[in-house]
Amino acid sequence: MINIYSISLGCPKNRVDTEWLLGAVSEQITPVEAPEDADLVLINTCGFIQPAIEESVQTILQAVADVEGMGTGKRPLIAVVGCLVGRFGENDLASEIPEVDLWLTNTQMEEWPEMIAKAMKLPLIKEPLRLISTGPSYAYLKISDGCNHNCAFCTIPSIRGDLRTTPAETVVRDAKHALAQGVKELIFVAQDVTAYGRELGLKHGLRELLDKILPLDGLERLRLMYLYPAGLSNDFLKYLRDAGEPFVPYFDVPIQHAHPDVLSRMGRPFARNPREVIDRIRNVFPEAAIRTSIIVGYPGETEEQWEYLRDFIIETRFHHLGVFAYQAEEGTPAAAMDNQIDDIDKEWRRDALMEIQGDISEDILEQYEGQRMKVLVDNEHDEWPGLHVGRTWFQAPEVDGITYVSGPGVEPGAMVEAEIVETRDYDLVALA
Repeated sequence: MINIYSISLGCPKNRVDTEWLLGAVSEQITPVEAPEDADLVLINTCGFIQPAIEESVQTILQAVADVEGMGTGKRPLIAVVGCLVGRFGENDLASEIPEVDLWLTNTQMEEWPEMIAKAMKLPLIKEPLRLISTGPSYAYLKISDGCNHNCAFCTIPSIRGDLRTTPAETVVRDAKHALAQGVKELIFVAQDVTAYGRELGLKHGLRELLDKILPLDGLERLRLMYLYPAGLSNDFLKYLRDAGEPFVPYFDVPIQHAHPDVLSRMGRPFARNPREVIDRIRNVFPEAAIRTSIIVGYPGETEEQWEYLRDFIIETRFHHLGVFAYQAEEGTPAAAMDNQIDDIDKEWRRDALMEIQGDISEDILEQYEGQRMKVLVDNEHDEWPGLHVGRTWFQAPEVDGITYVSGPGVEPGAMVEAEIVETRDYDLVALA
């Protein structure tokens, strides 16, 4: 039995990497709540933007301090993996934090289990299965890693490398493993889900993978995250419409901006008018829930360009919107551009858009009041006995609003039919 204290920072792709690693380290794992109680301290880091870097470093330093405070007793192995290591390199990090035993980059991912097993003197698991950590209701499936796009603001290609597709048989095996544990919702994640198989020359790679996943027994919801606009052709959208359930018409399309000049400076790999892809989706799926992410304060963004973006958001009425103030990341082309925007202006622009989106979200959610909908229950509420937290089909975990639900048959992992009795800015309240 191996006691493991693990933290996975950043995106769901990191979480999946951590889950695979834990499943490969040992067949018998006991999660513990403190580093000093562990045989292995595993920290999977994020290095995407400066706040994530700072969080990763502070998490490592805190774990080191906890372990050093143990005194002269048996000391756990400290392994730090992931994007922080990929961005800054083992040598520089090791010189700053020598207490860490292993620094492992993303490009070494296939070797992570062997290197940790060797350091801990453990046998390798021949056919590891992922240790799913998201509870009984949903699981992420990472279908590829890396990215072949060259957005001027993004550090991901330099950290995670070029696009590398996960073999379909591995994804299917992973999906069956999750469903066998009672999971009802599977969520495809990647840097660009629509690029699946592209580096292998597959013209319809994602469609071919979906043909294998959609018929699986026990699958009640399939959600696709991180869909680049260029990959959402009319043919592919019609394929999804014809496929029907368990696919849910939820489209996470990161457009990043609306003004063509800003998009050009960003180096975004799609047509300059994002209205085209939104219209394309809604022509095939009038009921679609669309999520997007926006960057404000990009170098050179004028007041007029921000107002153009603001008007686009008001007109488009996204179900879900993430707005981020631009961060100048060292080594990216955007960081060297002229006309960097003042932090105060960036934050003001962000806050103004989020206030607008709050009103839009409230208005959209009010339309569901009184309806009966299926709610997938994720977990019990931390403070209120009998109250649970779940999600409707248009709510993705961790990034969207939630549905508070109670009543007969409501328990983690259950799919219940409930009436929406109250709506808030981003959340729903339902009774089963």
